[in-house]
Amino acid sequence: MCRSRIDRLRLLFSELRADALIISHLPNIQYLCGFSGSAGILVVEPWRSILFTDSRYTFQARDEVSGAQIRIAKRGLLRAVGEELRELSRRRTRFSVAYSPDHLTVAQKGALQVAAGNRLRWVPDKNAVEKLRAVKDRDELERMREAARVISDVFRGILGGVRPGIRELSLAAKIEYDIKRRGGSGPSFETIVASGPRSAWAHARPTAKVLRKSELVVLDQGAILRGYCSDMTRTVFLGRASVRVRDMYKAVLEAQQVAKAAIRPGARAGDVDQAARDALRRHRLAKYFTHSVGHGLGLEVHEMPRLGRGETTILREGMVLTVEPGVYIERLGGIRIEDDVVVEANGCADLTTAPRDFLEL
Repeated sequence: MCRSRIDRLRLLFSELRADALIISHLPNIQYLCGFSGSAGILVVEPWRSILFTDSRYTFQARDEVSGAQIRIAKRGLLRAVGEELRELSRRRTRFSVAYSPDHLTVAQKGALQVAAGNRLRWVPDKNAVEKLRAVKDRDELERMREAARVISDVFRGILGGVRPGIRELSLAAKIEYDIKRRGGSGPSFETIVASGPRSAWAHARPTAKVLRKSELVVLDQGAILRGYCSDMTRTVFLGRASVRVRDMYKAVLEAQQVAKAAIRPGARAGDVDQAARDALRRHRLAKYFTHSVGHGLGLEVHEMPRLGRGETTILREGMVLTVEPGVYIERLGGIRIEDDVVVEANGCADLTTAPRDFLEL
């Protein structure tokens, strides 16, 4: 599996005009060769690949890595990688190395340059690995279905504990505990529980605030299972909601349904976002929708593509996306409904399955 991913990456060398590619972003390394440690650099050459790591990961690397040689750097990763690049470039007047400006710092690049000498020509990698990661293979999709199932079950299980008197932090802790109890390795991100006026904060962190009657509660949660993330949001109301709140919820749910209907192979990412905005505009709520409608999902909770205004990325079968329209009104509160979906031949299919009906608890 990992070898074929590296081989697919090599096919892009001519497009990048590169003789080798340096991978320093750990999720990209894991995707390409299976290594999940916290220190590593992968050098992909036309005929071989080498994972550089340190002595803490000697045994782990042997157990996890496929499709790449393992080299333990005894005098620092950057020095070891730089010396490898020096050796590769020895017989050439100019040697081109592709790298990610987003993930390799100026200081790291400078250290590599010192160790490698002056023959290197640095070229951007144009998000080559991220583009490969955007389309999931069969094994990845199975893991993501399981991660989505876990977080859907967690939400169903904690509903009975969403009640006046419990603190946001306590509820968030319960969600994260249940993720591990159901087999997840942990949350995909810090769980969001935001109640009352704080529910209008699109990415509020949980606090010691106590949930009260007649409040909206936004619960944004995700599970990591076998390395892959899920991401799901539900909004509930404590007590009996007003007509205004009920109508807002219906509008957000409609916006999500319309956005899902716009997802298919060949569609532009920006058109999915626009479909949700148009639905909210019909309800005079578009101005309260303050973020993009979704994003890619996988080894990381935010991946390519971004489903935002003006995004021209063409959707492809096998992409996994979040669809999460929301409205946020100061002092009243916020409503967001988020699901994970996979792009299929004729549209998209839900991975998360927790109820989307408006729940008054």
